[in-house]
Amino acid sequence: MALKSETKIDIIKTFAASDKDTGSPRVQIALLTSQIEELTNHLKVHKKDNHSRRGLLKIISKRRRLLNYLAKSNSKDYLEVTKSLKINSQLRDSAK
Repeated sequence: MALKSETKIDIIKTFAASDKDTGSPRVQIALLTSQIEELTNHLKVHKKDNHSRRGLLKIISKRRRLLNYLAKSNSKDYLEVTKSLKINSQLRDSAK
């Protein structure tokens, strides 16, 4: 399930730090989150699609690794991204 180019461009514009920023952890996490949402909706309809389920788990673990990296390198960005994408974060709970 590939993202539409318009959706991808909108996400990049929203989360990019500069005009040419397309590969920062913030952008990658946002793109992976939208892919996760699409695949989750697909799997609600097609419950026996185990190939897509495996792909979803791979995408989730990749996003988790990127979130861990962002939390270690820049906790301010981590909190901002998790809040705007409505992702549960372990760091946010401990920062209170």
